[in-house]
Amino acid sequence: MPKLTPKFFTVMREGYTLKMFWQDLSAGVLVGIVALPLAIAFAIASGVKPEQGLYTAIVAGFLISFLGGSRVQIGGPTGAFVVIVAGIMQQYGYDGLAVATFIAGFLLILMGLLRLGSVIRFIPHPVTVGFTAGIAVIIFTSQIKDFLGLAIPNLPAEFVGKIEAYLHSIGTINPWAVIIGGVSFLIIILWPKVSRKIPGSLVAILVSTILVQIFNLPVETIGQRYGSVPNMLPAPRIPHVSLEIVQKMFSPALTIALLAGIESLLSAVVADGMLGTRHRSNMELIAQGIANIASPIFGGIPATGAIARTATNIKNGGRTPVAGMIHAITLLLILMFFGKWASLIPLASLAAVLMKVALNMSEYHVFAAIFKTTKSDIAVLMTTFLLTVFIDLTVAIEVGIVLAALLFMYRMSNVTQVSHLTEEMEEEETADPKSIRTRDIPKGIEVFEIQGSLFFGAAETFKSRIRNIQKPPKVLILRMRHVYALDATGLAVLEDLYNKCKQEKTRLILSGVHAQPLDILIRSGLADKIGKENLFKDIDDALAKAKELLPA
Repeated sequence: MPKLTPKFFTVMREGYTLKMFWQDLSAGVLVGIVALPLAIAFAIASGVKPEQGLYTAIVAGFLISFLGGSRVQIGGPTGAFVVIVAGIMQQYGYDGLAVATFIAGFLLILMGLLRLGSVIRFIPHPVTVGFTAGIAVIIFTSQIKDFLGLAIPNLPAEFVGKIEAYLHSIGTINPWAVIIGGVSFLIIILWPKVSRKIPGSLVAILVSTILVQIFNLPVETIGQRYGSVPNMLPAPRIPHVSLEIVQKMFSPALTIALLAGIESLLSAVVADGMLGTRHRSNMELIAQGIANIASPIFGGIPATGAIARTATNIKNGGRTPVAGMIHAITLLLILMFFGKWASLIPLASLAAVLMKVALNMSEYHVFAAIFKTTKSDIAVLMTTFLLTVFIDLTVAIEVGIVLAALLFMYRMSNVTQVSHLTEEMEEEETADPKSIRTRDIPKGIEVFEIQGSLFFGAAETFKSRIRNIQKPPKVLILRMRHVYALDATGLAVLEDLYNKCKQEKTRLILSGVHAQPLDILIRSGLADKIGKENLFKDIDDALAKAKELLPA
């Protein structure tokens, strides 16, 4: 079963050179340094001890790279899990979280064995944007307490309760915490202008820690709240599992598994787009499952693929799973030799790190772009977003997917009412007066036709077919005469195609664009990017334009 073979073993079979090792070593060490403050910050935001974030990044991060279906995936604790983990911790404590993570691991393995990797990728774009933005809002608001140094003994878990607690405690602001948090936030924002190799979050934490210690500032630190940080991994301990606790924790475990699957495969898709590779989605799910079984055995929390750290790995030269394994080993060495110093880190500085992570997660430009698409996509986006913030992440994902599916079926039923379109599609290709077979297609021009509406269900098929073009053509004509409806996911696919064509110096031409897709293209601004001179009603006009663009 080649598709259930880890990419690490594929790389080793292909031949692993010393040059590749040095590239992976450099990238792995840098990503390990980037992951250090994030692992600690995500752990604290999740309601667990700071070292538990490091345990997760070390154990789960190593296994995700070693057994995963992606060449460059970096795994560990992520912002996506903060909300669900914090909720489980408040209700069931760490023992409940460990069992939920353990069960989620087995569910992920089962999903991989059942070949559900491709199915998860069909979750509509507005649903993922909605719950991700909702998580970002919750993370940001949860850090206001430490950023301002507010004296709130027990911060409520729900969003509205947090806001009320902040308003009632506004008189307890610690100005030194605000200064440390503000300085840290500015360093994180401005540091990339100095260097992109060393992460701004690490610089912010080092500077703020030194300032607090030198001037003995009255700012709460990790040590004051959580005690000292160990300098080694804990002894392995299998969580206590019984039928009663499995029944109680199954729903949270299912949420963890679904979220881990979505996040890891999204990260793998982003990596594929950056490198031009293809990941093994089912093997990736199995690796995520094994990692989430191992993580609580070593005192960790849920883990998944981290998009930002994976991108950092790629940008720094990581090209094989070895880089991810080195990232985990780097964190282990840091824990062993410098772990004790982590207790000196001010919580206001970590709050600044998480606030910046939340802003990055929100993808406000993507969120705003969906408002230029259809009313149904906006409804799905806002429903998922508001349910995530005010109710529960599990409910948000479930309702978002069901709502999107119902709206999809409604729109499809409207489209299929055009009966003559079905008759035309059933005819022989040569009987069609607009058949491409009756046209002269010079070398350097490729014609691709979409049959049916370009919705989230068809997006993956479209992308896989486009990948089949072996050599980038001079001109790519996309025939859309049978596309009567386009949604946000379809628009995102077309924008990806445009960016790919731009990168490969291929001119993209659209032919036969109908009213609804054209309206979406214009409102979103993609029509201007492609160029309205490259939009044609007729295939003959599109071919004439394409021939003009070919070199003489």
